[in-house]
Amino acid sequence: MDPKALRNMMNKLGIKSSEINAIKVTIDCEDKTITITNPSIMKIEAQGTESFQISGIVSEEQKGVTAEITDDDMEVVMKRSGIYDKEKAREALEQSNGDIAEAILKLTEKSG
Repeated sequence: MDPKALRNMMNKLGIKSSEINAIKVTIDCEDKTITITNPSIMKIEAQGTESFQISGIVSEEQKGVTAEITDDDMEVVMKRSGIYDKEKAREALEQSNGDIAEAILKLTEKSG
């Protein structure tokens, strides 16, 4: 379809579109950051909502997950692993991102 005819049809339906000039688009997720460089961005306005269509060079970077480690978590790890050293329990929990079962396995593998 002819781009001009498409624009005219969109205008009749109340749909507006415009291009946005940008250098980079960054999307922050819980577990990663998505970066789009050299983006081509179309802003589309229809029925009171705005949406964006983005294309470009996509790269992803995983975020480090920092788990909150409590004294109770360390107690469980120490009791279940049989290793009563708070520093070792904390270290195992940090290495396993707060996963208690994985921390227990790490400690029991090291001692066994």
